[in-house]
Amino acid sequence: MASSSGIEVGKVVTRFAPSPTGFLHIGGARTALFNWLFARRYGGKALLRIEDTDKKRSTQEAIDAILDGLDWLGLDYDEKPTFQSSCAQRHAEVANVLLENGYAYRCYATPEELEEMRAEQRAAKLPLRYDGRWRDRDPSEAPADASFTVRVKTPVDGETTITDLVQGDVSVKNEEIDDYIILRADGTPTYMLAAVVDDHDMGCTHIIRGDDHLNNAFRQLPIYRAMDAIEGGWSDPTYAHIPLIHGSDGAKLSKRHGALGVDAYRDEMGILPEALFNYLLRLGWAHGDTEEVSRAEAIELFSLDGVGKSPSRFDIKKLENLNGHYIRQADDARLARLVADMQGGKNESEMDLLTRAMPLLKPRAKNIHELVDGSGFIFAKMPLEMTEKAQKFLTDEGRGYLSLVSARLAAEKNWTFDALEASTKSLAEELGLGFGKIAQPMRAALTGTTTSPGIFDVLVLFGRDEALARIDAQAVSVSLD
Repeated sequence: MASSSGIEVGKVVTRFAPSPTGFLHIGGARTALFNWLFARRYGGKALLRIEDTDKKRSTQEAIDAILDGLDWLGLDYDEKPTFQSSCAQRHAEVANVLLENGYAYRCYATPEELEEMRAEQRAAKLPLRYDGRWRDRDPSEAPADASFTVRVKTPVDGETTITDLVQGDVSVKNEEIDDYIILRADGTPTYMLAAVVDDHDMGCTHIIRGDDHLNNAFRQLPIYRAMDAIEGGWSDPTYAHIPLIHGSDGAKLSKRHGALGVDAYRDEMGILPEALFNYLLRLGWAHGDTEEVSRAEAIELFSLDGVGKSPSRFDIKKLENLNGHYIRQADDARLARLVADMQGGKNESEMDLLTRAMPLLKPRAKNIHELVDGSGFIFAKMPLEMTEKAQKFLTDEGRGYLSLVSARLAAEKNWTFDALEASTKSLAEELGLGFGKIAQPMRAALTGTTTSPGIFDVLVLFGRDEALARIDAQAVSVSLD
């Protein structure tokens, strides 16, 4: 069954194919998200391939970080990850099929000869391309036992046009694509060959990736078309090349813009996964003026038609604001667990207190670290360590007011927000004081700071005994006379 966009529902297969040579960066995470959403939108399969053929640079630590980051973002896959290195024999097999059927050839050019060729091209200000010197030569012309690479024969006349789902129709003259290596001299496959073979064997129907790979599509299509002519069943995939992400200043994204690993957004910046999911979704994709999009809504709405052709700009402040929105929506117990984990864990009673504190803390927080900092006063031990600003309110006069506050609150029978507020404000009126004259010393005594949730919320949160103990610790006895 085809959808309104002409895409056959249930037949779509996408893949995310990171190289484990570093962390899962923000651009890779967005590519993974778009592939996952496209597959889910059309009832297809989302697959994961780890392109670990560069054994010198690929690490298990990077593989683990990629898998952890994808899991944290909630991107699940329909099959176990494929590791490209395990398919090398299959890649070589396809290269030999191409060789046997005249779609590839042995190239005996030595590294020295190739460097001389490139030097001549540079001197003549020509594009640096392999000149096809072994394309039509007989291998018997090569020295005995000479090593060779295998190169694919690319078309030399006309042009190739790709109908890209993001970029539209893109054409390249075939003469601009040289005969590139598909098997190295040691018999190992190159990326160009391995990616095509893996995409075919995994049944990928749509290749969604960064537009820095657009030129690769024109280099990879000759393999598809040659194998289709030989075996059949190697139809061209549908391409969608997504513009790259730039910094907020329009420059290429770097660490100073926020080009960090996904784990850094979680651990160092305190971002929630749903916030990063939503932000990445909106980074280059739009659906009207919609800003906050849930996972279910994203699956229902996502299409490549909404992906723009221009680079999107990464803005950390927008991400933090969006994160604040999701913190306010988040379950209090969940937030308490995240905060407790950063504080080294809590016992059951402390977790209960922290959970009850979340409605007071989360309206002002933009990240989990701000929740951690904001909740610090809750578990502070007496005598409280005072900030410099808080200390300024604990003058002899301020401490005297605390003594009066303590007596008034100790007599309060109903330890509720309304009752505590009424008693304290009544005291201020009796003393002929503005409420702040009493409230600021109270806040300092209760929290050790000058910024906290409302003091009556704090009183209720602590309960009578803890609240009065903190106030009394800073109070100086005075009378109303």
